Amino acid sequence: MKQTAGHDALGEFAPEFAHLNDDVLFGEVWSREDKLSLKLRSIATISALIGKGITDNSLHYHLATARKNGVTKQEMAELLTHLAFYAGWPNAWAAFNQAKEVYAEDLKDPANAHGGMFGLGQPNDAYAQYFIGQSYLNVLSKPGDPLAISNVTFEPGCRNNWHIHHAASGGGQVLICVDGEGWYQEEGKPAQSLKPGDVVEIPANVKHWHGAKQNSWFSHLAFGIPGTETSNEWLEPVDDEAYGKLD
Repeated sequence: MKQTAGHDALGEFAPEFAHLNDDVLFGEVWSREDKLSLKLRSIATISALIGKGITDNSLHYHLATARKNGVTKQEMAELLTHLAFYAGWPNAWAAFNQAKEVYAEDLKDPANAHGGMFGLGQPNDAYAQYFIGQSYLNVLSKPGDPLAISNVTFEPGCRNNWHIHHAASGGGQVLICVDGEGWYQEEGKPAQSLKPGDVVEIPANVKHWHGAKQNSWFSHLAFGIPGTETSNEWLEPVDDEAYGKLD
């Protein structure tokens, strides 16, 4: 990281301190990303500052740096809530006021309000014919990766059609719920309520559907399990009446 704050503010008065701040702390310690990621360094630094009751411009700088280093609005809100119990309620309040300023643009952008920490992605237009309502897709894996991973987000009331992941061997799908609340249902079984942290293992050749609850956005990671002779078969939509009875 290139930092000049020390030299700018104290270069003439305390050149050695400026050197340690800019060249050692930020130039060397923060740059050891192979030892600890920038995101975790930001979280640790913010925690230490708030724990000491430091909520001046240095906290504002590190909040902005945390946002740049990938700490989402949702993660920051949860971090400050957690710290309130350990660092003191007034300290957390002061930090929240600054965090709201730092993340103000994220609050204005609806694309950042949903999708959880993996992001909303783009409208899922390629598969729109197999969904009731609007869904979004954020592909996380790279082309050629052995495991295809995507974050799928459903607006309230959105769900995909009944479908089957066919495979001669292996195959199937795993869902990891990351945001909001939704449903998963296999044919002939009751619908299963889903919340962040829930994991669903979908066997190959089983008819099922999944999607958001009526009044909640919902996001899950979808992992396609490798297998032989794999294919997806899309079937009929989930009946409005049956879906409406879920609570």
